[in-house]
Amino acid sequence: MLKPVRGIIVGGSRNIEIELLRMTSVSRMKVELVERKGVGHPDYIADSASEAASRALSKYYLKEFGTILHHNLDKTLLVGGQSNPRFGGGALLEPIYIVVAGRATTEVRVEDGIVKVPFGKIIIEAVKDWIKRNMRYLDPERHVIVDYMVRKGSTDLVTVFDAGRSSVPLANDTSIGVGYAPLSTLEKLVLQSERLLNSPEFKSRVPAVGEDVKVMGLRRNKDIVLTIAAAIVDSEVRDKYEYLKVKEDIVNVVSDLAGRIAPDYNIKIHVNTADIPEKNSFYLTVTGTSAEHGDDGATGRGNRANGLIPPMRPISLEATAGKNPVNHVGKIYNVVARRIAERVYEVYNGIFSDVYVELLSQIGKPIDQPLVASVKLIPSDLSMNDIPSHIMSEIHGIADEELTNIKRVTEMVLNDQVTLY
Repeated sequence: MLKPVRGIIVGGSRNIEIELLRMTSVSRMKVELVERKGVGHPDYIADSASEAASRALSKYYLKEFGTILHHNLDKTLLVGGQSNPRFGGGALLEPIYIVVAGRATTEVRVEDGIVKVPFGKIIIEAVKDWIKRNMRYLDPERHVIVDYMVRKGSTDLVTVFDAGRSSVPLANDTSIGVGYAPLSTLEKLVLQSERLLNSPEFKSRVPAVGEDVKVMGLRRNKDIVLTIAAAIVDSEVRDKYEYLKVKEDIVNVVSDLAGRIAPDYNIKIHVNTADIPEKNSFYLTVTGTSAEHGDDGATGRGNRANGLIPPMRPISLEATAGKNPVNHVGKIYNVVARRIAERVYEVYNGIFSDVYVELLSQIGKPIDQPLVASVKLIPSDLSMNDIPSHIMSEIHGIADEELTNIKRVTEMVLNDQVTLY
């Protein structure tokens, strides 16, 4: 798909390669697809459980030992419960089960002996706190069992982690991070539709819409179809007429948003297409998430690092959530690749229609010196055959600067300053 026209490798320890592509921009293709799984989707909950646990553990390590110690908690499994929803309010019959799995530093040797890390307590409290802050009808004490299965890290990976702690961290995996810019009109619409439906403002007006909102977008030329799955909270609707009114509210508010984001497109919006009103079959939930009955979840099965599932784009299959923010390139490189792509596009959006960045690490090597940092550019004018040397130099400078400052990503992750899923 990505066919290079002419490429120039700019040398140096960062191995930055810049090339021009002869291909159609996604926004100009006849058919485009993109998806976003929202806050209450089982996969999003699993990602959030992994990431909340990792951040809490990182902050504990920093407070107690002055540094973030080795850990990776990116293997969370969510097993759905059982429920009996009905208009006016149903019941959760069996709780949702969440188990956070991975590796961590469970004890630390100090001058006075060995200090045990209360990692289990930290993980459980972090996951329950995330649920309290993000799910209005899901009670982490009554509706969810939070568990953990965490073991000590592999000796070689711990050694790699320790070796790079005083300088530039050493990559603890051979992995690929991917980023691109800009988002297409469809991508923006899908992303913002879910965020709007899960915004405090919309929830205050239409509280019946649960947090489990999934948006699938299809564009055929200038026609866009959004298929929205929105879990409706049964205690907030008394009958099917109120339920159908909620669906109308969703269509209306997303239509208004589409008018602002995609004014030149024909928009169709479908909500809960599996409903069969004549058989009284509706997408009702007790807690606002399909995890209570209809679906399970796992870390890494949901959104990529930019918050979307974009099958038309190069993507990494790495789960960014739960990986340590110090030297796990499966997390860090996805953040940095996106930052490089966005900065390049911001400067040269009149010259290039799309920017793609792929970063490849080698385990045990400094994370600021990837095996390759590939920047691919689609020209706005497809007759363009060469990249001017001054532009090549400036793009190289952007990539080099982001890699030089790669250690800042750790703080950005801990402070929730970057999107990870």
